[in-house]
Amino acid sequence: MSTAGTIDRPLTHDPHKQAPMTSSASEPSGSATPAVTTIGANASRQNRTREMQLIPEALARAHMNERRREADAERQAVRLVAARRMQRRAERVSMRARRALAMAVMH
Repeated sequence: MSTAGTIDRPLTHDPHKQAPMTSSASEPSGSATPAVTTIGANASRQNRTREMQLIPEALARAHMNERRREADAERQAVRLVAARRMQRRAERVSMRARRALAMAVMH
């Protein structure tokens, strides 16, 4: 019984004994991507996996820097509000002292 193999159940697992792949008539010629050379492929693959492993670390670092900037801006805003509050308090105290001095001089 000689049945053709399928993708799930190939006739043989040996790639040399399998039939060569042919392009279908519906596919235009030259549409396939050119053959890729494997020179340096392992090095680039290794580099890519290293970069991909470092992506979460880089994201975390960027996130921490953004949070640090936000915290600095928040601290600066709080300091500015406190300084304005103290300035208004000092102005009120100064006006009270001037009034007291004027009342003392007039009586």
